[in-house]
Amino acid sequence: MSEAQEPLVARLFAKMADGKFHSGEALAAELAVSRSAVWKAAGALRELGATVHAVRNRGYRLPGAAESLDGGRIRAMLVEAARERVRQLDTAWMVGSTNTLLMDRANPPVGSSEVLLAEYQTAGRGRRGRNWVAPPGGSICLSISWMFGDMPRDLGALGLVVGVCALRALNRLGLDRVRLKWPNDLLVDDRKLGGILIEMRAESAGPACVVIGIGLNVALGGPLLEKIAAMGLAPTDLATAGLKEVSRNEVAAGLISSFVQGLLEFERDGLKPFVRQWMDADALRGRPVTVTGAEGEAKGVARGIDLDGALLVETPQGLLRFISGDVSVRADT
Repeated sequence: MSEAQEPLVARLFAKMADGKFHSGEALAAELAVSRSAVWKAAGALRELGATVHAVRNRGYRLPGAAESLDGGRIRAMLVEAARERVRQLDTAWMVGSTNTLLMDRANPPVGSSEVLLAEYQTAGRGRRGRNWVAPPGGSICLSISWMFGDMPRDLGALGLVVGVCALRALNRLGLDRVRLKWPNDLLVDDRKLGGILIEMRAESAGPACVVIGIGLNVALGGPLLEKIAAMGLAPTDLATAGLKEVSRNEVAAGLISSFVQGLLEFERDGLKPFVRQWMDADALRGRPVTVTGAEGEAKGVARGIDLDGALLVETPQGLLRFISGDVSVRADT
């Protein structure tokens, strides 16, 4: 989309992405609109969850630098092996769901991928259809499609593989405190940093196309973190975890590179190369948990995963194995 075609709210966001004050008069001149239009666009940004400061005689600003997503910059930062496999990389201001849009596209060629990132999703989803809160500039909403030539034997454990790939990318950026919560969450200090959603379409014993979505909190800001916490969740972001000056484009490129490299490794060797790293980062092992799934609820102590990626829980009835479900840590022991 050309700059002229972008909505005013997106262009205003890009102008203020440096975190500095910009006068309403200057913004109006640069955007070729009225000062009233700038005021309305700033209000629209607030409605999307962004924090916009408006100070008399100083103008408007986003309180923290919020680098705009740039597809060209992201592609340039991909490792070469990944760049060769990404046939299309798009960024958008607002979509319903990046996963849904990629699922609606035709399958990419075998061994290749397409990537879509958005500043804001109107229908962003977590596991079990939960809403994913992600204001413009504060997070990364990224989906990548991948075409397997044959159905991988360990495909049911792909969420664990993707979690390890995300962990590797964040480790390279200097964040070594990330833990993995079965099946698809990234945590720091028991607070949710990000989540993974995987969807698939496949033919029996034939090619399989997967769409991997990741939502990652980058810099939500104190007020939004408190708002999410009041909803019964415990969030965190990269800024709180210590990566205050991180570039969102660099984070996105790191994730995409790691995903592509990991998918090639998974297609070749299955889950096995990822198991040890997943176990080392296991946020649940040895803790009392409640697992809720299609078969009901079970309480016990998490004992890690098996070589197929299933969660093992020690219960009064014995060691139980779960291939799907939601897990919460219990306060009681």
